Amino acid sequence: MAANGVIFRIRRGGGADDPGERFQAYAITPRPRMTVLDALTAIQNGQDATLGFRYSCRVGMCGTCALQVNGRPRWACRTRLDGLGENVTLEPLANFPVLRDLAVDMDPFFNKMNRARGWAEPSGEAAQAPARISPLGRERGRIDPHIECITCGICYSACTMVGHDPAFLGPAALNRAYTLVCDSREAGGAERLAEVAGEHGVWRCHSQFNCTEACPKGISPATAIQALKRRAAAGGAREFVSALLGGRAPGGERASGGKSAGDS
Repeated sequence: MAANGVIFRIRRGGGADDPGERFQAYAITPRPRMTVLDALTAIQNGQDATLGFRYSCRVGMCGTCALQVNGRPRWACRTRLDGLGENVTLEPLANFPVLRDLAVDMDPFFNKMNRARGWAEPSGEAAQAPARISPLGRERGRIDPHIECITCGICYSACTMVGHDPAFLGPAALNRAYTLVCDSREAGGAERLAEVAGEHGVWRCHSQFNCTEACPKGISPATAIQALKRRAAAGGAREFVSALLGGRAPGGERASGGKSAGDS
């Protein structure tokens, strides 16, 4: 970090009220242990009150301040200026509609959570009283590494497939679906697995692990997606065998190679 000052190039505009995107430069004198969020609030308070960005907790718990720092999606509150150099470029998260400057519209992200059925659907006794899963069991071992997501959108921004296919459910939604598919207390497992195995689900993931590398919480959505692929493939294989044993191919057509009565 330069002792005499840091130049921030911040992307401005992009929303309905200011559609012309551009970069605007601001210079600040850094303080020890200063973060990107500290710098943004200093710029807003002392140089340009119109600068738009989001933040809430300031301590890495909410993920609200996520943005791109020198081309990488990061939390502004946990990214210190140390090591960023004399010139720092700030942009909104990729793959999101921009509302204003560095603030993005999270609706598409959360809509995909809903498409992946990212809510709990307790079954049977679990719907009446909370059931317990042993913390030492295999089920807990599969779920635990994936439950600390705070829906900051960083993995979604890092995902090249979301940029290529805007309908792709994305890493966070699929990671959430995996934790629920693995939960034996869930009633919606089959429907959820069918949804995430659809056209814009797990099979669109090319396993580049960009989401895993970017996640500040150390979660690996790509690993969850791979596990969902295995479950979907196993379910499809079981359906295929069951259909053949029942005399019909998947889709309801007869599995026999010969003609049935009435075939021409």
